[in-house]
Amino acid sequence: MRRRELLKGLGALGAAAAWRPAAWAAVRDPAARFDYAWLKGHARWLAQRSWQAPADHLPAPVAQLDWDRYQAIRFRARHALWADDPLRFRLEFFHLGLFYRTPVRLHEVRDGRAREIAYDAAMFDHAKSGLAHARLPADLGFAGFRIHFHTDWQRDVAAFLGASYFRAVGAQMQYGQSARGLAIDCGMGRPEEFPAFTAFWFEHPAPGDGRLVVHALLDSPSVAGAYRFVIAPAATLTMDVDAALYPRRPIERLGVAPLTSMFDYGANDRRTANDWRPQIHDSDGLALWTGAGEWIWRPLTNPAELRFSAFADENPRGFGLLQRDRNFDHYQDDGAFYDRRPSVWVEPRSDWGRGSVQLIELPAADETADNVVACWNPAAPPKPGDELLFAYRLHWGAQMPFGSPLARVAATRTGIGGVVGRPRRHFSWRFVVDFAGGPLGMIGRRAKVEPVIGASRGAIEIPSARPLDPLGGYRAMFDLRPPDDGRAPIELRLHLSADGEAVSETWLYQWTPPGPAERAAMPA
Repeated sequence: MRRRELLKGLGALGAAAAWRPAAWAAVRDPAARFDYAWLKGHARWLAQRSWQAPADHLPAPVAQLDWDRYQAIRFRARHALWADDPLRFRLEFFHLGLFYRTPVRLHEVRDGRAREIAYDAAMFDHAKSGLAHARLPADLGFAGFRIHFHTDWQRDVAAFLGASYFRAVGAQMQYGQSARGLAIDCGMGRPEEFPAFTAFWFEHPAPGDGRLVVHALLDSPSVAGAYRFVIAPAATLTMDVDAALYPRRPIERLGVAPLTSMFDYGANDRRTANDWRPQIHDSDGLALWTGAGEWIWRPLTNPAELRFSAFADENPRGFGLLQRDRNFDHYQDDGAFYDRRPSVWVEPRSDWGRGSVQLIELPAADETADNVVACWNPAAPPKPGDELLFAYRLHWGAQMPFGSPLARVAATRTGIGGVVGRPRRHFSWRFVVDFAGGPLGMIGRRAKVEPVIGASRGAIEIPSARPLDPLGGYRAMFDLRPPDDGRAPIELRLHLSADGEAVSETWLYQWTPPGPAERAAMPA
């Protein structure tokens, strides 16, 4: 999936004209009872049967849509679900075509009874797409949906489209990274399995209710699952997620609450920095709040080859892919507005036991590809017959609900090591880490603030920590001298200490030294 095209699609389909409501035909027994317990039972039943691959039944004119023609399809806002009801929510639907070839079944739930929402070509304006209303089958179906809130009917606050992907916005009303229902075998060096939401149920909200309840059925060759989302738009939008998973077969690497983002380049990693913009990324780091209470910050990179990191934990308090740098001047992008991209924080609402937060970083040539995944991996591999229950809350926005009381990493920069003006007798690489906030403002200039640095290999040289007045914090610096000419990754760890007590969160970094030829090309 080309990420920039998906973003354009979300934006382009958000503009809609005003038309009369379409008829909502029910194709399911209107007396059918529905609740989350039924959905869990159905998912369990489904997992006991062989997976059936969805049929690609798109008519040729729809299947052959190119990007421009697909983008030209407009949903007619007057056809939105609940458009004529005095509610705080409305739902609009995505058309099939382009990357989205498998229909999802959509249902409205009122008073515990579900009815399926039938596709009607009149819901869409196809005039500029080249599609003819009369030639589209009555049972074509939908690709997904987006959620609108009463504060601004023109712009959506969340969207579910493609496999089990979904995304949301905070007060900045800017899409960025995505979440997924589930990840399977991500970063394994073989094709990843992408479970898909195959059906959704929307509970009719009460007038004045600021929360929308959405249920989803997930299916894939390895697992079936039931999901319940409680979505509450706000300056920081929240989604309470309950997931029940039923494996069909053993799963080697299960990714729970997966987040998917993009990091092209930034101040710490400029491997692909051939664009005029100073930085390009949706997120600049992985934040972790461990079960033991430690706060960790791991800056993201765009590696030359797949990079996998696992942070072992028990009952984590939370993790997230964050966009900490919100200075427009650091991006200079007045179209994509990377400074407005939402951070996403995963807050477990139950004990998750033993496992690890896993980070997968993939090489990407530019900003059109999502290349970062973070998720929770349970220590016990799932097997058929299991019921795996997970409850968590997703927070979308610029401000996260939790943050370290200690000083936070404000920036990471890297470059050639050594002392300016002196010949370099060996190769080294410099790391500059800025810390701000927490107790740093209370520390006197005569206090002894030291960097506590660890490296899995190599020698630490020229370590220092000094006040940084423009930031109101401290800058830690050190050089790392690799032990040899190899390119094996080196793990780094750093925090600030004052009088023997930690005053900052822990900075972690994985650095891959350049090869001999690259080192020889650098300044002597």
